[in-house]
Amino acid sequence: MVAISFDEMSRRAGGTNVNSQTLLATDYLNHFNEIVMLLEMLPDLPDCLEDARAWRPKSYAEHFADSAIADRDLAIEAYPIAPERYRHPFEQTIEVMNETVATSIARCEAAIAREDDDRLREIVGQGSRVLQHLVDKASAIIHGREVRLDQSEIDALIGL
Repeated sequence: MVAISFDEMSRRAGGTNVNSQTLLATDYLNHFNEIVMLLEMLPDLPDCLEDARAWRPKSYAEHFADSAIADRDLAIEAYPIAPERYRHPFEQTIEVMNETVATSIARCEAAIAREDDDRLREIVGQGSRVLQHLVDKASAIIHGREVRLDQSEIDALIGL
């Protein structure tokens, strides 16, 4: 198998859903938009908790393997070639997002079990804001901004 260079992959990414500078694609963030929508439904539809519990983190490659977008194979192929200055902070941001989802779901479960609707709304609102903030950071990275989360920001976000 012949290794493909960054320049060649960047050329192939031109005009596709894969950013030619970062070799990352925003479609991956749809995976997180799904869980945000589920969480936001919980205060009005607590039965959606089962759907939220069923949500699982997916790696970038897993998401695209399950995707129907036209550029899915290119997204999978380009990911390992993505420059480290983008891929590492992107992966760090995704890790924090996965932890935030798990924490939010656990806290929602507790509020639902206690039938504490006010606390549930507070948890959902806070979790949604944090996740949207992280989706925005991940999107900025995908579009070529060199964004990093520092440890104090990670601690504050995960602490919700």
